[in-house]
Amino acid sequence: MPSPTTTGLHCLFLLVSACCQISQGSNFYPFSYVIDSTLGQESFYPEMQRQKRNMLILDLPLPEYAVDIEVILQDSSYLEEIRDYFKNINLPINISNAQTTVSNTSITTVCLPSGENSSCCSCENGYAWPSTVCSDVMPCPSLSMELALPCGYMQKMPFYGPYCEPQTEESCGMGEPIVLNMSVRLDSDFQDDLKDSSSALYQKYKADLEKAFNASYRCLPGFVSAAVTGFSPGSVFVNYEVRTGAASFAQVEHSHRAVPQFLDSSYQLNQFTFTRVITNQTNFTVKPSNIFEGDTVRLTCEINSTFANATWYHFDQIISTSSRYSIETVLATRRSILKITNVTTKDSGSYSCVFIMSSPYHTEIHNATETISVFPLNVTPNFEDIDVTCNSPEVQAKGFLLSCCIDRHLKSLKVSWKVNGTINITGTSILSGNCTGYLLNISESLCPPEKSGAVTTYTCELETGHGARRTRSIGVTYLRKAHVRISSSTNSTVSEGYGFNVTCESDVSNYDIISWKIQSGNDTKTVDCNMCIENKRFPAISVLSVKSASQNWTGTYICTFSQKNLESSANVTIKVISLPLKQNILIDPIAASIQCQVPHALECCISVNTVRDYRVTFFVQQNEFQVEKKKKDNLLCYMYNHTEKECNKEKEFVAYCRFINSIGKGVDSEHIRLHLIPEKKMSCSDKLGIGTEGSILIKPCCDVKNPNGFTRGSITYRCINSSWKVARNDCLSGPINDLLSSAESLANSPDAKAQLPFYLQQLNEQTKNEQTTINNSSANLGAIVTILGTISSIPVEAEKANMENFLFTVDLIVNDSTTGVWEDLNKEETQQSSLLLQSVENFSRSLQPVNNTIPFIKGNTVQLQGIVVKENNNTDYNKDFNSTENLSVKVLISETEIQTLTQNSTIVSVMYSRLGHILPRNTFKHVNGLLLSTTLSSNRSQNFDVNMTFAKKDLSLKMPECVFWNFTLNNGRGDWDTHGCTPTESGNYVICSCNHLTSFSILMSPDRSPEPIFEDYISYIGLAISIVSLVVCIIIESLVWKYVTNNTTSYMRHVCILNIATSLLIADVWFIVTASITDQNQQMSRDICVMATFFIHFFYLCVFFWMLSLGLILFYRLVFILHNTSKTTQKAVAFCLGYVCPFVIAVTTIAVTLPKNGYTRKDICWLNWKDSKALLAFVIPALIIVATNLFIAAVVIIKILRPTIGDRSSGQERKSLFQIGKSVAILTPLLGLTWGFGLATIIKNSHQAFHILFSLLNALQGLFILVFGTLWDKKIQEALLKRNSSSKWSSQQSKSSSLILVTPMLAMSYPFSRTFNNLCGKTGKYRVSSSEPSTSSTENTSKAYSLLN
Repeated sequence: MPSPTTTGLHCLFLLVSACCQISQGSNFYPFSYVIDSTLGQESFYPEMQRQKRNMLILDLPLPEYAVDIEVILQDSSYLEEIRDYFKNINLPINISNAQTTVSNTSITTVCLPSGENSSCCSCENGYAWPSTVCSDVMPCPSLSMELALPCGYMQKMPFYGPYCEPQTEESCGMGEPIVLNMSVRLDSDFQDDLKDSSSALYQKYKADLEKAFNASYRCLPGFVSAAVTGFSPGSVFVNYEVRTGAASFAQVEHSHRAVPQFLDSSYQLNQFTFTRVITNQTNFTVKPSNIFEGDTVRLTCEINSTFANATWYHFDQIISTSSRYSIETVLATRRSILKITNVTTKDSGSYSCVFIMSSPYHTEIHNATETISVFPLNVTPNFEDIDVTCNSPEVQAKGFLLSCCIDRHLKSLKVSWKVNGTINITGTSILSGNCTGYLLNISESLCPPEKSGAVTTYTCELETGHGARRTRSIGVTYLRKAHVRISSSTNSTVSEGYGFNVTCESDVSNYDIISWKIQSGNDTKTVDCNMCIENKRFPAISVLSVKSASQNWTGTYICTFSQKNLESSANVTIKVISLPLKQNILIDPIAASIQCQVPHALECCISVNTVRDYRVTFFVQQNEFQVEKKKKDNLLCYMYNHTEKECNKEKEFVAYCRFINSIGKGVDSEHIRLHLIPEKKMSCSDKLGIGTEGSILIKPCCDVKNPNGFTRGSITYRCINSSWKVARNDCLSGPINDLLSSAESLANSPDAKAQLPFYLQQLNEQTKNEQTTINNSSANLGAIVTILGTISSIPVEAEKANMENFLFTVDLIVNDSTTGVWEDLNKEETQQSSLLLQSVENFSRSLQPVNNTIPFIKGNTVQLQGIVVKENNNTDYNKDFNSTENLSVKVLISETEIQTLTQNSTIVSVMYSRLGHILPRNTFKHVNGLLLSTTLSSNRSQNFDVNMTFAKKDLSLKMPECVFWNFTLNNGRGDWDTHGCTPTESGNYVICSCNHLTSFSILMSPDRSPEPIFEDYISYIGLAISIVSLVVCIIIESLVWKYVTNNTTSYMRHVCILNIATSLLIADVWFIVTASITDQNQQMSRDICVMATFFIHFFYLCVFFWMLSLGLILFYRLVFILHNTSKTTQKAVAFCLGYVCPFVIAVTTIAVTLPKNGYTRKDICWLNWKDSKALLAFVIPALIIVATNLFIAAVVIIKILRPTIGDRSSGQERKSLFQIGKSVAILTPLLGLTWGFGLATIIKNSHQAFHILFSLLNALQGLFILVFGTLWDKKIQEALLKRNSSSKWSSQQSKSSSLILVTPMLAMSYPFSRTFNNLCGKTGKYRVSSSEPSTSSTENTSKAYSLLN
């Protein structure tokens, strides 16, 4: 038994190589050989003896065995003796009885006690632990730093192996060492010397740490060395390398624990910060290998050791799970997978997977990094957009190939094509390498004409197979070459001066542009004429209209419909046959007198340079005559001597000549006006012509110097003192005549736009040269205006030179030196100043911007500014103009209004400092500022708000009006109009707010105060009383109507009174409304003013004509006593006279004067007096009616004062007759006096009293009608009294014999009434006669007299 003093169990493992024989089926175990260190003798335990016996009786063949023998020692001091013993043993040893030979014995493993149930085992030299247990053995704790000492490893007891084996390349710790990159932190401050490897501190740290590391890690399997590689801040991080064999996580951790034991505590090593970074033991894979935008990418990291968690990084950013990122980590498979969906190029870069295994003393990090590149999947089509002519034979035969390609080859590429469009033409898909093709099968039947220009989208879709998908679309515009037909309205020829049309029609409606060209010989010119080409879309038709053909229009007309780059054309040839234009035919004379039976020469001449093969005849009073041809200087004249034989009376007639060309087309000259003077002595008779004293002779302007032989215009002669004197010379100068002819040719030219710049330059230069002629000749000035009007509508590029040439020409003809000539021109029917203004507006509207700008042009009297409207315009149109007279005008159009205009349209404003004063002047209003016109190039039907601020020229003028020049007024001559404009006076400025665009200015009055005057207050108060009185009158008439209309005469009287009151009431209402608006300086629409004037005129006339009807009824009853007319007939006549006659007069007045802008006054809404004398249409009928009624009143008075015996009538009829006579006698003079004072106010410088009396009497007309026409009527008085009594009117009427005394209303209160009653022979009391039947004569008489009741 072991001694109780034994401190541990010491084991010695022997490796015995022997050759022996063992019986089959026997069991063999290693045996223990125990040496008792206390007794010093060998002792075999019984079990060991049994094992020995078993080993000795083996009966086996002679194989070779290696036997592990465990020797347990109670005292380690015998270990060296046993080592020596086995070293010195003589081998081989034959054991004869066991048939065994021991060939070798070696000590392999030595285990020393280390704690309870464990020991520290180490391998002897030449032996090593087997590789199967290499990662499991743990070094024994040791405080020795000697590297030469063997390392022991902890083993549990009892220990059954495996034991150390002979050292081989496969043994534990053998083979190529690996490098463990390690770091640990020292909890001390970092010093800069640790950055310098040559510093003493660095060397000290390095030596001490390496010594401790070598001592701690020396027992790791295959340990070689440990070396410090550097220090880094963050406290102090020690970076070091350990070169050793493959060591497990637990082995490394176990070694870390030993480091503090070998290192001075002053280093403050933190033993919980040992970290190892492993970068070469992670399997990192990326799929797919080629990554494109849109793919789904899988990144897989796999290691061969366990880990606690895995983290993914993109660059230095941690990747978290999201909609695009998903992380799948499986601990069992030691794998982590990062999946990225729909990758983009931003996902390119380095990706790192980090696996961490951590324990308190050791952290192991597996790190792997891969860089991925995400490529854009670029799909390149062979076309972006392509036009295909679907009815092209070549395209239909070969088809058309579309293709899409990518920039690299992909085996898994998937391709599809989609078709979307109104034209459904499909094809065949073809895949070749990196490209996919789609061959279109094009058929004309699938591409009808109405769908030409339709776009079909072909979309190729390519997929990588990993989620990336790209599409590219190719727009194919299918065009169809059009079938174009062309025709002319004149077949192949047209005469010069005649108009014709050329029509071009295409079966394809969706064209882009239509162009016209004329080819003549080698010359081809483009027809650039917006006014003469009209295009329609459905159907596709273009019509070229030529109003007046010239030789420039001869040639082959080519009409081209263009759609994209596809052109379809047709042509027709037209020849223009010469024929003189009417303006190029000189007639001589233009107007002349002729004698009876005396031949007079009539001539028609043309330029000798023109074609001569015309057939010419003269027509006199529709009779055709042959002519003689004769050359005169530069003229070729056709003459006819006319002798007038019908001489019975003086007459005027015309003659003209007719030119007929080779195709039978003709042109008539201007008419020669001839005045036949029979049997009168001629005062003037010479080669110019004949004429009586004062007669007129007009001759043409012959000019031998002119190549055409004459100039336009005429010379007017007057016969004075038996001699022809020049009364007026309207001949054009040669240069201006040529300019006018050139302008007419240019306007009718196919390429007018191209020629216009040169012509504008020529026009400006010639106008300067002819300035003196223009200043003294209205004809030449008018010709320049006509020229400007002719060329103003031709489109012109907005280049500064073109604009200056036009506007500077306007400058020249409106300067101060031409003022007198303009006054003469404005007297003519065609108002040239209005035409000039319209010409400038047309020119501004026709400007075509260059480089999206409108240049600023500044002349002496004209300035121009403008803009081009661009998309998303965000600024107002705000332009300021200043004249040389220090006057200003500002125009403002809001951004909101500008945004409603079409893109690239223009807004152009032109300021005139002189043209406003050249336009016809208003007597009462004066242009008191600059004239400004603003035009738009785009047409607008709706309102367009614009604000203008005008500086006043004369601050003393009052009542400003914002006006514009209305070209349609005054029979086309134009006039100022206020429609759509509202003025706001602000000190020295007037702000005009208008809802349309044209030429604007301000008009102001020199003598009218804006404050109401005394007559105005009288009118307002009086008319108010009058209106109330008329309303009361109408109410009273309606209340007593059935009581006072019991006979025909009384009925007609009250019908007249009621219509007089109604007409006057309506007229007064219209009058007071329009007058109040005018007095308050409020703007009134011209149309409303015209309507108000019409109704005031009409209803005032109705008042007078109904009074005339009243007088005529009275006259009829007094004169035609025995004649009885029915009530219906009388009423029909009265209504025709009361309403139809005024309506005819009012309508005739407005029809005659309104077209001439002479219906209303400029300042108030009433009939015009100064211009058209339209007021006479009211004054004359009113005065005639007043005179007629005065005459009738006189007849009535005489009849009442001197009654005949046969005229006796009943009391009721007499009272009626008396009342009507009283009414006519009183009402008519009052109305007559009223309008008599009105006539007096028209007289210039009339006294103020007439104005006051007129206002007072005219305003109180309604009161007079109420008092004298209604309240003074005794029947109405009785009816009103009896209506309010307790008994009814019917019961009173049944008492035929009763007498009622009534005091006449107003009889006692009005002296005039008593005087009138006395004049009529009345005493102040009236008796109502009994209702007895009477004879016809008596009845008629009584009816006549009842009008006066």
